[in-house]
Amino acid sequence: MKTLNQFIEEQLKEDGFRKEYEKIQPEMDVIRALVDARISQNLTQKQLAERTGINQADISKLENGTRNPSLNLLKRLAEGMDMVLKIEFVPKQKV
Repeated sequence: MKTLNQFIEEQLKEDGFRKEYEKIQPEMDVIRALVDARISQNLTQKQLAERTGINQADISKLENGTRNPSLNLLKRLAEGMDMVLKIEFVPKQKV
């Protein structure tokens, strides 16, 4: 049985899939960073909601990708986790 990473690696060989995958990558990176940060603090969504005043359902929507966060919302989440929000631009990797 293939792992998810193996499956994605295979699919990335197809131009159409790769282009679509690359289009959503920034959003996926934000979601992954949010979830990883929350888990690293041993916080549930409910606890983070209580710390930030952001509805737990909205945090869930952010984490499952059905809502795009504003910078202000990301700053509130970072503050609720006693973290600093850091956004950076990095050069594209040449193939």
